[in-house]
Amino acid sequence: MTRIKDFEERPIALVTGGRRGIGASIVLQLAKEGFDIAFTCRSEDSVAKELCSIVESVGSRALAVASELQDLKAQEELINKVIAWGGKIDCLVNNAGIGSPSRGDLLEMQPEAFDLVLDTNLRGTFFLTQQVAKHMLATPSSSPRSIITISSVSASMASTERGEYCLSKAALAMGTKLFALRLAEANIGVFEVRPGIIRTDMTASVASKYEERFKNGLVPMARWGETEDIAAAVSSLASGKLNFSTGSVINIDGGLSIPSF
Repeated sequence: MTRIKDFEERPIALVTGGRRGIGASIVLQLAKEGFDIAFTCRSEDSVAKELCSIVESVGSRALAVASELQDLKAQEELINKVIAWGGKIDCLVNNAGIGSPSRGDLLEMQPEAFDLVLDTNLRGTFFLTQQVAKHMLATPSSSPRSIITISSVSASMASTERGEYCLSKAALAMGTKLFALRLAEANIGVFEVRPGIIRTDMTASVASKYEERFKNGLVPMARWGETEDIAAAVSSLASGKLNFSTGSVINIDGGLSIPSF
């Protein structure tokens, strides 16, 4: 059997925002599970190249593509690059996104901040998912197929200091349901993974605040979530083992979102 044929038979995953943090952990976990991985990043820099090398060291192929999620015109180019490289897309992980530009009073939120966050987190994710879904429907594959969106507990838990962020994640939750219904007949699983408080570069600046709140019972498991926790959930969903499930929400939050009193 030729190496080219091996490539053709391997499942292909596209992970947005895969250069670091949660995205990088997802890239590595899927690679260990036998996926060849394409991931987007803002720049194909030394960090992205090093991640490609690590993926290749576990026996998978890797492709880094510089692409901005909110640029809808660039999305078609991104998909074409991935298909030219891998032949198909079996799994899309919508991980890229941004937080609120600044935290503050909901009554002082500016239209520019609202537009930036919604254009990226919601509009960009929706239309990339739409394009990949069309590709999946038009391209037969022997591999399990899935679309997994990394959302947030903020999809259901309100934070008035980050209103635009919460709105974007709540809308993504509905997007998961919509695409799940549309693609169910084609056996394409669509899922939402909701991280809680995860230890990443983005949370480093507020680490001491959260650690104090852990002591006071904010998270029932009383610890940080790790990026590997999210990657493990994504890997399970992408594997196709839950093949009679779609539209499901998986909370990876240590119990944070469980209503309690």
